[in-house]
Amino acid sequence: MEIRALSLDEVRTVIDWAADEGWNPGVHDAQLFFRADPQGFLGAFIDHQLVGSISAVCYGDDFAFLGLYLVKPELRGQGIGSQLWAHAMQRVEGRTVGLDGVVDMQSSYARSGFALAYRNIRFGGQVRDVQPLSDAMVVIGRDDLHRIQSLDRATFGADRSAFLADWLSQPEGHSWAYVEDGQIRGFGTVRACREGFKVGPLVADSALVAAEVFNALAKSVGDGGPIYLDVPEPNVAALDLARAVGLSPVFETARMYAKGNPDLDIPLIFGVTSFELG
Repeated sequence: MEIRALSLDEVRTVIDWAADEGWNPGVHDAQLFFRADPQGFLGAFIDHQLVGSISAVCYGDDFAFLGLYLVKPELRGQGIGSQLWAHAMQRVEGRTVGLDGVVDMQSSYARSGFALAYRNIRFGGQVRDVQPLSDAMVVIGRDDLHRIQSLDRATFGADRSAFLADWLSQPEGHSWAYVEDGQIRGFGTVRACREGFKVGPLVADSALVAAEVFNALAKSVGDGGPIYLDVPEPNVAALDLARAVGLSPVFETARMYAKGNPDLDIPLIFGVTSFELG
């Protein structure tokens, strides 16, 4: 078996696997994820055939995030995953490492030194009562990146400005900010997925601002399908927002960290960017 970094086309294959697992990836996730760290996606090959994957995306020298940990179903239980895991952990050595673990894998991650920080709850459904846009809402893009960096840094734990520049301006995506007195108090992105749309990130300094940003994102996609929002369970205001707009819990993960904790400002996080990259 060979383990090596994946090409963009191979990452596209892994994203298809994620879709088969019911993870509902974004339509453009493969390219966006790959650009975040082109050496951060590892694959296991047997006879030159891709049989397993894991992402180990590094954000500078201090933080990394694991995801897309998959082995083809017919080859599970043969040690492929453990070898991928060892390579990934070697790549992120010396950094605080985060992941969003599915329920079945959480005990395994704990044995590898990961500790539970909190649960993330995925809410989904048809949004009700979309309102007219607030006058405070503005479309954002690459040129506005510097204006949201402090909010994003407080809610992610590392600088990811290059990734965020791509994410905010992705095809079939919409990004909005709530601006008051020249200051951005909240922002968010909604992207097209295999089924419906996902909102993330959704960051705001109050529940009112979060609701206005979410409303703008929902209005952007109209009646194109269900909307999903991944909410940190400790943020009660975010849970209330998800329920208030008509969404229901459909999935959960455990946000876990090893070798430290980035000490995120959880009350600002109304929606996680993605379970794959944090």
